[in-house]
Amino acid sequence: MKNIEILGAGCPKCKKLAENAEAAAKELGIEYELVKVTDIQEILKFGVMMTPALAVDGDVKSAGKVLSTEEIKKALA
Repeated sequence: MKNIEILGAGCPKCKKLAENAEAAAKELGIEYELVKVTDIQEILKFGVMMTPALAVDGDVKSAGKVLSTEEIKKALA
């Protein structure tokens, strides 16, 4: 099971990234848990300075932009 984390305060870009991540995981047919990390101290523990950010199994895959569904599928593979 993949642990997908969306790091951000819940802005529209964060919500879009979460939607794209969920769509990517469903298209790949993988088991996943989607967690939204909104606490700034927790986000900083990842070393992220710009949101939204995407982390997979604790590894930051992107920060400061909304990845497309296709880009997220590559990050999940």
